[in-house]
Amino acid sequence: MVKLLDFWAPWCFPCKTMTPIIEELKKELDGKVEVEEINVDENQDKASKYGVMSIPTYIVLKDGKEAGRKIGVTSKEDLLNMINL
Repeated sequence: MVKLLDFWAPWCFPCKTMTPIIEELKKELDGKVEVEEINVDENQDKASKYGVMSIPTYIVLKDGKEAGRKIGVTSKEDLLNMINL
């Protein structure tokens, strides 16, 4: 199973910029990739577990292991490439 972790916060402007891209990915990858949106203000333990120091951060997990990571505003294509590693 492939999972995309999206670490964000409601006050983060770059995170807001990424929202439409994440929504598109959720629709396109429905049933293939699980997208988990993690509000770092509400889930500090999870952010700490994955070593998230800045947001937005995107982590791809394959079979529970980290397979890729992007930090900051990134393109839909870059996220898809990372998911398809």
